[in-house]
Amino acid sequence: MITLVHASDIHCGEPFRAAVAEAFVEAAHAVAPQAVVISGDLTQRAKVHEFEAAAALLERLPDVPAVVTPGNHDVPLYRVFERLFAPHRNYREYISEELDTVTRIPGATIVSLDSSAPHTAIVNGRIRPHQVAFAREAFADAPADDIRIVVAHHHFAPAPDYEGDKSMPRAREILEQFTAMGVELILGGHLHRAYIGNSLDVHPGSERSKGVVIVQSGTTTSGRGRAREREKNSFNVIRIGERALEITHHMHFAETGRFEPFSVHAFPRREEMWFEQGTIRWPLDVEIDSEVTG
Repeated sequence: MITLVHASDIHCGEPFRAAVAEAFVEAAHAVAPQAVVISGDLTQRAKVHEFEAAAALLERLPDVPAVVTPGNHDVPLYRVFERLFAPHRNYREYISEELDTVTRIPGATIVSLDSSAPHTAIVNGRIRPHQVAFAREAFADAPADDIRIVVAHHHFAPAPDYEGDKSMPRAREILEQFTAMGVELILGGHLHRAYIGNSLDVHPGSERSKGVVIVQSGTTTSGRGRAREREKNSFNVIRIGERALEITHHMHFAETGRFEPFSVHAFPRREEMWFEQGTIRWPLDVEIDSEVTG
């Protein structure tokens, strides 16, 4: 069993909620994950003191591999000269020198791709062809039994609500390529509310039995939630078994001051859904966690 904590859109700066961050740190330790994923927007305006605060928060999370990717807020918006000529300077100094990374833990290969695109798409993001090639090479070297996971800040599928967000350009084409690589799970943020579904919800693909599970986290520690998570905070706990994936969406509640399980989503692993006598057999080997995490 592999357990991941998936958070996003920390937004250290003016919208940051310190009390919620404390609750998140406590919840993350209670989960005891094998890795922590933070899918972008660690800061609000890419300022030094914001990155210092974000780095300090990362230090307090469980002592396991951390997969972190830049978001559009992690490059300067109004400091135009810096955005054009050194957009990731502060991110590289305080968070990570590398923007596209490969993290390997027992049973999983996680490829993180920088979708921030500060020169051409400050809000909506981009994944470039060389990044797709980077992912392909990383997965080609992965053990055959590893689950293959992609992390990017911007979304490949819009949340099914009234906000009407547009996906990244070329999202469908890239999803096709990820499917061909054997990617089973994509983790992201940017939407400021959770969305947990499948790439087949938005694109039928050429292999209609091989969709990719898409998991978006809401904003974990800021006051910038949107749609049904307006003024709310959330993160995900992902449990990966041999046969199934289970994603528990956690929401912060002021009444308890803690993150509580809000919804649970289960998906068979790609090779573990099969037909027998006309009926889909769906062998789950993960337990639904109905207890409060905090």
